[in-house]
Formats: sequence, structure tokens, C-alpha cells
Amino acid sequence: MIEEKIVVGSEFPLNGLLTLPAGGDAPYPAVVLVHGSGPSDMNEAVYGVKPFLDLAQGLARHGIASIRYDKRTFTYAKQMAKLNELTVKEETIEDAILATELLRRDPRIDPNRIFIVGHSMGGMLAPRIDVEGGNYAGLVILAGTPRRLEDVMLSQNEAFLKTANPLIRWIGKRQVKKAFSKFERLYDMSDEEARKTPVLGKHVMAIYFKDMGKKQVREYLEASTKPIFVLHGEGDFQVTVADDFELYKDILKDHPSATCTLYPGLNHMLMPVVYGDIKKAKKEYSKPQHVAEYVIADIAAWIHGL
Repeated sequence: MIEEKIVVGSEFPLNGLLTLPAGGDAPYPAVVLVHGSGPSDMNEAVYGVKPFLDLAQGLARHGIASIRYDKRTFTYAKQMAKLNELTVKEETIEDAILATELLRRDPRIDPNRIFIVGHSMGGMLAPRIDVEGGNYAGLVILAGTPRRLEDVMLSQNEAFLKTANPLIRWIGKRQVKKAFSKFERLYDMSDEEARKTPVLGKHVMAIYFKDMGKKQVREYLEASTKPIFVLHGEGDFQVTVADDFELYKDILKDHPSATCTLYPGLNHMLMPVVYGDIKKAKKEYSKPQHVAEYVIADIAAWIHGL
């Protein structure tokens, strides 16, 4: 493979890498790798794992180019923390579209065969990014969710508390109820009020969640005729088979070109399960390992098969 340094955007320039196959005939099909929640570098490094590095190098071996880049909230953490009006548009969507445009201008890339590969929240946002300017040949959703973000967060907190001792569970339930009471009026707020209402700490305002949830993933998916590939690990404790993967299957059951694949023994990073316990999330991702090669091969086969 060949890797070239690139910069995505100009107002908030982000370092990145364009990965190209070493052989084969250009122009190549290509993917834009879109991060999950929180500040992430271009490899989407979490403790001991680097899923985007694995995907970029693995796809290159299958003749597919990719672009990955540092997330805006990673490079400009202080500026973003002070931006009370921050939404996923500034955090994720704008840069994904800028990266896509960069690919389309490269003569080594087939402009009609550019795909989005979104992981976790990136997968959740993939249909919206497609509609708002990505205009992809297809969507690959890795460990995503079609639910609203606040609902996923509540589920994660409840799952954590189920494994706690009775006292911690009792205290935790009260704290969770108080914290999530802030979301009860979320979609009745005006945008102005939502920009001034903190919901997580001092800097995450209600507008972040309102903007993301006002049009749900289901609506984007039901309106889409693009090829869609949903991949999910059976051992994922952050977004689950019952709450998320099965919902994708239901939403896409009548879609003309959708594939949903469940991988036994894999976690949220599409890597082998280590503990499979939400209380041990840090340990789960601290063990150095890699995205399963057969997952990368399936993504490549799906892209080449379109």
C-alpha cells in the first residue's frame, strides 16, 4: 500500500492520510472513514486498539483506497469545548464531506465509487452525511445504532447498573434519573433555549442532542435507495443486538439493497471479545488486537460486488 499525508479542510485543517493500494489499476474505489463519538485521532485509537488503521491497511490489500483524518474535537479540543452551539454538523459532518470532496478531486479515485464507512456514532450519522453532501455510492455501518443518542446513553447506564451491587445500583439509578430528566423537554425546546441549556457538564448543550435527534436515523434509511451494509458484533455491549442490530434489520427489511451481518464473538470494534462486560470496557480495548480480517474481506467483497 501507499500512504500520503493530506489535510482535510481549511478553516479547521485536520491532518490525515490517504491510503492507496500498491498495485491494481486506478482509478480505485475508496472509502471515507468516519469516527465514533468523542475526540479521536485518524486511527480512531482507543487504548490499545486502532480500528481505522486496520481498516485502511486491510482495504488497501483488497484494492480499495481510504481517507482517514483526526477528528475536529481531537485537534481543536479547547475551541470546540467553548462552542456552546456545537452540533454533529461541526463535529463530524462537515469534515466527512470535505474529506469526500478531496477524494473526488483525486484522479486516482473513481468519483462514482466512493463509500462511507461509519463506526459507532459515525455509522449512526452515515445516512445523514450521505444526504447532506456526501452522495456516496453506498453506506457501510459498523456497530451503529438507529436509536437516538440519549436513548443509547440511558441504555448503557442501565446495563452498567444491572451488574452493580444493590447500594451502588440504588444510588446510581437516582443519579441517572436526575441526569436524564434534562432530556425530557428536549424536542419541545426552541433552538435558542437548547443552545443555553447544558445537559452534560458545562459545555455539552441540549442543541447537540436536539439537532441529532430531530430527524431520526429510521427516516433517513427509509428514504434511501443506496446500497447499505450493516455489520455488528454479537458481543457488542455498547450498542446491542437486541436494541440496535435487530432494529436495523426491521427498518431495512424492505430495502432493495441492504445487507445486515452479525458476527459471533466480536465486540464493538469488530475485534474478538475479551471480557464482554461493560464494566470492563477499558480493559476490553486495552488488549492490542485488530479488526477481524474476515470483516474487512466482507466489506471489500461488498464494495467490489456493487
